[in-house]
Formats: sequence, structure tokens, C-alpha cells
Amino acid sequence: MKDLDINFPLDNFEKLIIDIGWESLDEWFDFWNNQKNILSIDQYWKNKVNDDWIWGLALPLLSQAYKFHHNFSDRKIIGISALPGTGKTTLGKWLEAISSKLNFKIAVISIDDFYLPSDEMKLAINNNPWNVSRGFPGSHSVKLMYEKLLNWKLNGELNVPVFDKSLRNGLGDRSHWRLDNPDLLVIEGWFLGIEPLSIDINQQNMNLPELSPSESSYRLKIQSNLNKYIDVWSLIDNIWQFKPLKFEYMNIWKINQEKEMFLKKGNALQDEKLSNFLRMLNVSIPKKSFDILNSYALLLIDQERNLVEAGLNLRNF
Repeated sequence: MKDLDINFPLDNFEKLIIDIGWESLDEWFDFWNNQKNILSIDQYWKNKVNDDWIWGLALPLLSQAYKFHHNFSDRKIIGISALPGTGKTTLGKWLEAISSKLNFKIAVISIDDFYLPSDEMKLAINNNPWNVSRGFPGSHSVKLMYEKLLNWKLNGELNVPVFDKSLRNGLGDRSHWRLDNPDLLVIEGWFLGIEPLSIDINQQNMNLPELSPSESSYRLKIQSNLNKYIDVWSLIDNIWQFKPLKFEYMNIWKINQEKEMFLKKGNALQDEKLSNFLRMLNVSIPKKSFDILNSYALLLIDQERNLVEAGLNLRNF
């Protein structure tokens, strides 16, 4: 890997590669370097992809999917937990496209695809202090999500809704259902894997001075809602967490993401609606929850989305 433009340290990264199933970093590098059709990765992204994203994030994640498929008879689910705008959706499209070149099929879905239908959503989000139309724990059909993931694990048939955020003037709604038979499933979401905090920590976080009384109160409701997601998280075999060095970077990424959606589809979150959504993302879940997430791999990203660290989440090993 000497000739690559990689700036993250390799010690913990090599531990990740060995844990996934290779003898050494050199053996892993040689394996993928010989897959010339895989390394034509730029064609799947609009902008040039840095070496650190290819070798530090995309290929390690694909490597785990590859080993899961070849070494296990049961069906595996990999989770991607990453804040909005990180690049997880684009990565997911690449994983789907590239896996076919390795003769197995990955399907990538989002917890956002399981947003409640519009009528149920109105009730679920009623009186939230940010006046947002979706996004926080409690706005998903969690029972449906669990049933569909479990059904795929048992019989290999994937039958899931697809949510289009541009419908209803940017409020979003289900557009259609996806039928598929993938060999491996990847599910992504901004709070994927997040569990409710203990009562002591919870109370400490609820009384922060920057929160309004209504936000503090509603965060308690969201903590309760998170309990409903734990069964879904239990179906995920490994979670890969993409984490910014500073939580605030997400605001820049999300704003750019919405601008791109507006140019592409003519509808997106703008002005006050966008400001309210960003506020919800910043305060609806205590930031400590993202620091203690029970992830398998941890990938740290700077403001320009350069990968500055990649490896096992050593807190959990």
C-alpha cells in the first residue's frame, strides 16, 4: 500500500483486516489489487474518490461482505451507522453494483425506507419541538422493519418499502415496494445501533442549558422510542460506524445533500424546514450515544470527509 495516498494509521487497520479474515494487510492488498474490475471504482461516483475511501472504507466493508458470503451458511446483515451527508448512500450504490462482479449479490436498504406512511406519520410526529416531518426515533414502522429483516434471514426473500424524500413537497412518502433475493443485506441509518441511555446519564444529558424545556421533555420520549429498535439492532451481525471528528460537520454535509436533491428532483428541505431538521439531528439524541455505540468497525472522518482513522472499534474488543 506504499504507493497509495493514505494518511490514516495502519496498525489498527491491519487488526481489522485480519479480524475480517485475511492473514495480513499485504495479502489483503494483493487480493484486491488483482481484482482490476473492482478497482475501477470511480465510475460509480460523480467525483473522484480518494485512495483512503477506497482502501480504508469501501474495500474493507466489501471484504467483510465477501467473507461473510463465502464462510457462513446463514444470511448476514451488515449495518452502516453514519450521520446524514457522510456518503453512506453513495457507498451503498457502489456495494450493490460491485458485488455482482464478485458473483454474489448485496442489497442496501435504509431504515428511512421504513418511515411510517403519511397518515400514521402525522400522529407519530405530532407536537415535536422541531416541527419536523420525520427523522427521529419513533417515526419508523419498527415492527415492519423487524419482520422484513427476520423474514429475509429465514428465507432469503427481501420485500421492503422504498421511501422517496422528494414526495409531498419534500415531506416524503413511500413510493413503491422492493422485491429482491440478495445474498447479503446492508442496512444504513443515521442512528442505527443507538440504544437508550441509562437513567443516570439520561438525566444528566436532559438538563443541558442549550435545550428548551420542550426539547428536554421530547428527548425523554425519544429515549423511550429507542427501546423499540433494539430487536432490530439484534438482527445486525456487525455495525460499521462512520463518525465525524466533530458532530457539527454533519450540518455542512446535510445542507449540501439537500441542495443536490433540489437540483436533481426539484424538492428538498430548505430555509426554516432545513434549519429545524438540522436542529433535530443535533439535539434529539445525546451526542454521548454516538460515542458509546456498540460498533464493530470505527471510521473517523474530518470536515472534508477525508478518512483519518480506520480500524476495529477497540472499545468493544
